[in-house]
Amino acid sequence: MNFAKLLKPGAVKVLTSASSKKRLLHDIGELAHNAYGLKATAVVDALMTRESLGPTGVGQGVALPHARLEGLEDVLGAFVLLDKPIDFNAVDRQPVDIAFALFAPESAGVEHLKALALVSRTLRNASVCAKLRANPDPATLYAILTEA
Repeated sequence: MNFAKLLKPGAVKVLTSASSKKRLLHDIGELAHNAYGLKATAVVDALMTRESLGPTGVGQGVALPHARLEGLEDVLGAFVLLDKPIDFNAVDRQPVDIAFALFAPESAGVEHLKALALVSRTLRNASVCAKLRANPDPATLYAILTEA
């Protein structure tokens, strides 16, 4: 499992408009639609349902929203860097400015867990997050993630 397999360059975005968790999840839905052809409303509904089970803000300004979606064959990802951090009900109560969303097939077991582990491990690295926060260009962000 690697980032190049999970993430298309078109699934990386810098957001200037997200003012809330709900708005961010809607923006991720639109990004997933544009990058992968997924139905935006289905993505948002699945992410909101998962968030209702417990927040996916993992701390240090990072959120890992994820959901299983009908009709997917592979685990897919979308990366968002926010220009202004937002409240995401993170475990450390810190606002979030980095979000990496994962979408998995309903039947995905170990592949979904491997993807979550890869993303979590990478975004726990303070130097990787510092590079991401310092480079608000989608192509550069994609390069940083795929090199990590």
